[in-house]
Amino acid sequence: MTSKRPAGMRGFIIVMIGQVVSLLGTGMTNFAIGVWIYQETGEASAFTWAMVAFFAPSVLFSPIAGVIVDRANRRLVMIVSDLIAGFVTIAWVGLLVFADLQLWQIYIGNFIAGAANAFQFPAYSAAISVMLPKEQYGRAAGMQSLAQAASGILAPVFGGALLGVIGLSGIMAIDVVTFVFAVGALLIVFIPQPEAITKRGNFWQDLVYGFEYIFKRPSLLGLQLVFFSINFLAMFGIAVMVPMILARTNNNELLLGSVQSIGAFGGVAGGLLLSIWGGPKRKVHGVLLGMFAISVFGQMLMGVAQGLLIWAAASFFSQFILPILNGSNQAIWQAKVTPDVQGRVFSVRRLIAQITAPVAVAIAGPLADNFFEPAMNGGVLEPMFSRLVGTGPGSGMALMFILFGSIGAAVGLGGYLFPAVRNAEDILPDHEVVTKTAVLEQRVQALTEKRRQLKQQAPGTGDTAAELQSISRELRQIGTEYQQIAWKKG
Repeated sequence: MTSKRPAGMRGFIIVMIGQVVSLLGTGMTNFAIGVWIYQETGEASAFTWAMVAFFAPSVLFSPIAGVIVDRANRRLVMIVSDLIAGFVTIAWVGLLVFADLQLWQIYIGNFIAGAANAFQFPAYSAAISVMLPKEQYGRAAGMQSLAQAASGILAPVFGGALLGVIGLSGIMAIDVVTFVFAVGALLIVFIPQPEAITKRGNFWQDLVYGFEYIFKRPSLLGLQLVFFSINFLAMFGIAVMVPMILARTNNNELLLGSVQSIGAFGGVAGGLLLSIWGGPKRKVHGVLLGMFAISVFGQMLMGVAQGLLIWAAASFFSQFILPILNGSNQAIWQAKVTPDVQGRVFSVRRLIAQITAPVAVAIAGPLADNFFEPAMNGGVLEPMFSRLVGTGPGSGMALMFILFGSIGAAVGLGGYLFPAVRNAEDILPDHEVVTKTAVLEQRVQALTEKRRQLKQQAPGTGDTAAELQSISRELRQIGTEYQQIAWKKG
């Protein structure tokens, strides 16, 4: 009986525990594989290609994944995607133990795991929308951020400690166990399927439905464009942070690691705060003010700084505010997009967000090497900005932080200039309202058709008159419910 299965927040926490354990195992494997790749090849590019092999299918398969998530049982989709990723790891363990693991096999495995991950995100996000009430979406996002940040801290520590003891195959074996744990958590909880209120088209129509859904709603489109812009601008800083700090500290890897570690603790603190607090009541403030804050006190402060203390503060604040920003944005989408189409819509969101990373990274490196660094070291920009960012190696990249951070701050505040964005939570009805209205409309159509048929068949009989009166009473009740919905919306 589904009623005996854990549901609601209790069920979500069980799923979250499974995901936390799985994230930790996957993080340990990723760390160990990175070490193995570098030891085998001595090339940083080999590790980069392994990352590309994972993220490329996440982008390529996102629209397809969204269609399947909306058509299939979402709990089953999450289970299958976890099992596929687990089987990839089992195959690697087998190759390590019984054969000779090759780099190309890592690439293929990452491609398959990345494709599975494309299904995991929309299924997981859409499941939360039907498991929890709207008021809990922010806390759920905080718990997810906390889990990701904690695994980001613990996985390299555990992976580094265990790699020399049990080797790569041992770490992968632990990862397989964590996948089993995650699947077990999904098997015991109850995740309701959303009520279908949107007419489905054929596969190709559903493939573009997510784009159409967003583009037909100015508030969602505005939020997506603002988020796309801030992601794109932030990636310029992320892409040059490591080389900038190394350039300004004479390749001090310990200092770089300290900055990154402190930032990770900021992510844990931000996720913990959001999981307790739930975010601002007006989620759009968490999005727009979060963008402004992360641009000013994260990116711009990182560019102005020239030492560990301020770099660490900027890193901590960036990671601290990120869960609040992302969680507020996610809560809006989960509350406003009807659950039966969230797979398609959320897949498109992820596709647009992930496209920004490779494009910005591809531009940032050449821009730093060919323009900003030369321009700040005896070039045209040095007289204007040397007092702000200093001179020497890394100063050009520091200026990039300030430039793109200032644009990001303007984007965040600029969102308030557009009513469609500023008032998104008022303009867009909650999905509970949309769903209930659609159900009432379907009932009205059915009752109206039944009344028409009764009048045509036997208008003079007593039974027919009684049934017609019953239909009229139900229609009046539906009218009252319509008025209550309109009052709540107003």
